[in-house]
Order: sequence, then structure tokens, then C-alpha cells
Amino acid sequence: MTENAHIDSSRLPAHVAIIMDGNGRWAQARGLERPEGHVEGVKTVRRITEAASEIGIRFLTLYTFSTENWNRPKEEVDALMTLIVTAIERETPDLIKNNVRLTAIGDLSRMPLFARERLGKCIADTSHCTGLTLVLALSYSSRWEILEAVRSLAAKAAAGEIAPDAITESDFAGSLTTAGIPDPDLLIRTGGDMRVSNFLLYQIAYTELMVTPTYWPDYSADDFKSHIIQFQARQRRFGLTGDQVEGS
Repeated sequence: MTENAHIDSSRLPAHVAIIMDGNGRWAQARGLERPEGHVEGVKTVRRITEAASEIGIRFLTLYTFSTENWNRPKEEVDALMTLIVTAIERETPDLIKNNVRLTAIGDLSRMPLFARERLGKCIADTSHCTGLTLVLALSYSSRWEILEAVRSLAAKAAAGEIAPDAITESDFAGSLTTAGIPDPDLLIRTGGDMRVSNFLLYQIAYTELMVTPTYWPDYSADDFKSHIIQFQARQRRFGLTGDQVEGS
């Protein structure tokens, strides 16, 4: 496939976010146990990260584990935690080689200590990288994030550090876990479900949405590049008319 030639490098989305859905259904459709789908999904993470880095995407955020996922069967959760940190450790040398910086957002305090410590080391080991920033949303909930931001700003107001009526959108955005990261230009969801599942609710106010029925383990680099091309064909109006956008 030669779709790379059709990607306009001057109009790339700065930030792509992905809801990686369908691992369990992929496995069940093949008569496999659900964890085997997660193992296969890790391979997709690698190829999409490589594709995003190759194309020149600045930020790639992957919805890796939601706070709601803690309610899954303990055996699956334990297997996921081990799989996540083991995969991150295994991929860290290649992340460094490809100049990819790793970071994480979410309520990481809920993660097992062994997982937090191993994740923290990988984040530290890639902190000098200046290419793609790979953001893992782990133990993440947008409602939790928004509530934490409100609490932080309320505490500052109570301490007299900021006047309530002086709080700006910038202040609020700076209190989110994504502070310093641009809002997603494109949100992709695999697996076919038409919902955003408590993911980056504040940040995706004007994000372009794309849903594919393809399960995450089957999602290819060509699929990703095709979505970038489709994104570039869209007119982003941000509340304006099409004529206003074209005339600007």
C-alpha cells in the first residue's frame, strides 16, 4: 500500500487518541480465552505506535485501562496489569531507539505497586526522547479527571490563590491530567461501538470522530494511515460556517 504518499505532512493531526476496543471479542470469535486477545492487542499497539511515529504524529493517546475495567473478573485484571507492564518494559528499548517518549494519565494510585514502579521506570528511561509522545490512559476516567481538576481549583480558591470568577478555560485545562498536551484532533474507536466511554470528555469538544468495526487486534498500520487521510479530507469548522473557514 502506498497511502503514505497521499498523507499531507503539513496537515497532520497533532494528537490522535484511540479507544482500543475488541480484544476480548476478537479472542472469543476464535474460540480463545479473552486474555489471548489482549496479548494480540499488544502487537497492534506496537505497529500503530511505529506508524504514528513514522508519519510524524506528535501525540498518540491510547485508552489502555479504564477505571471501569477494575470491575472485570480479578483474573482478567491481574493478567492485564502484568501484560501491560511486561509489554512496556519489552518495548522500552525500541521506544528509545525511535525517539518515542512514554507517559501515562489516570488514577495510577489504584494500580498495584509492582505495576506503578515498573511503569515509572520506563517513563523515566524515555523522558529524554523528543519525537512522538505515547500517552497511556491507565486507570483512567474522564469524570474522575474532571472532578480532580474541580477539587484542585476549589482548593486554590479556598486558599485565596485564585478568585472563582477569574478561573479561565486555560486554568481548567491546566488542572487536567493532559495539561501541556493539545486536545485530540482525531479520535478513533475500533470494535464498532458508537460511544466515547468516559474518555477525554472535556478534551474532545471539537475532535473529529471515526469508528471502525475492525477489532483492535486486526487494526493495521494501513487502517491507521487511511484514517489520517480521511481526517485530512474533513473540513473542521469549530462553530463557523464552511464559507467562513474557506475564506479565512
